[in-house]
Amino acid sequence: MSRERIQLEYLMKASPAILYEFFTEPAFLIRWFCDEVDVVEEGGQKRYIFVWSGSEEAAILVESEENQSVTFQWEDAEDDEEYLKFTMSKSPITGETVLEITEFCDDDEVEDQTQFWNTQIEKLRRQAGG
Repeated sequence: MSRERIQLEYLMKASPAILYEFFTEPAFLIRWFCDEVDVVEEGGQKRYIFVWSGSEEAAILVESEENQSVTFQWEDAEDDEEYLKFTMSKSPITGETVLEITEFCDDDEVEDQTQFWNTQIEKLRRQAGG
């Protein structure tokens, strides 16, 4: 089965500074993304252990530009080139924050993953103030 890169874009009322906290801080991540999360410093890197319905998945924070982007690499990814990235920018026209999510999934899971992110972003909007 082949893997596909998907990119989704959402308009948000919350500022990049607020959203950045929701992507990096455990107290905020559990409000919209996962059931539990633990962050461990290992060898100068942050390792995030996310828990959904009792199942754990670990990711390394590989890149973080405050109020701009956050990139995780899943430890169990089959391809080292795969990642989960949140990018935030301000729309010069509307002043809203443009949130772009980039991730990878099996080619037959694109629709399910898109629906997953649509649901999660609605939770994020409620928690982050739009």
